[in-house]
Amino acid sequence: MALATAAHDVFSLPLSVGEKVLRAMLVYAFLVAVLRLVGRRELGQQNTLDLVVLLLIANAVQNAVIGTDDSFSGAVVSVVVLVALNEAVNRASAYSDRVGRIVEGREQVLIENGQPVRRALRRAGISLAELRSIARRQGYASLGEVHTAILEANGVVSMFARDEPRAYHPAADEPPPPSGEGESGARG
Repeated sequence: MALATAAHDVFSLPLSVGEKVLRAMLVYAFLVAVLRLVGRRELGQQNTLDLVVLLLIANAVQNAVIGTDDSFSGAVVSVVVLVALNEAVNRASAYSDRVGRIVEGREQVLIENGQPVRRALRRAGISLAELRSIARRQGYASLGEVHTAILEANGVVSMFARDEPRAYHPAADEPPPPSGEGESGARG
């Protein structure tokens, strides 16, 4: 009898499946919008404060996703909805440039012709010290060696050297030729 009671507690859904789906979808949409507005950074570029905020956000929205339901079945429904919704948004972004721009944004030029673009840095929330650190991680001794730096839509900063014949610029129609054809591309 105790096993039946335990199974009932673990698998019964105090909330309807429809409410679980709606809760997960609303929280997902809200978080995508908030994180899109706040900015983008690659996970490796996040600082301690960014990590703390992400952990607190996860804790803050937990109850909005699960409601009064702490059952295993409720967790499964929420996870399936979140994963499916995320996959749908990823696929829509891959097939539609417009959806991609809305969800992921556009690339921003952070250094142009060797000069930091301060407005773009402020908009991206990247300080000169942080930009120098990113340059060092990519093998540049100083920002003086960087001709162009681009904050990609996915949060990665791509940097191109001064001595490259033609550094890639997102406004250009075509990217530069692949490495080995006269250009070295971003250092990695």
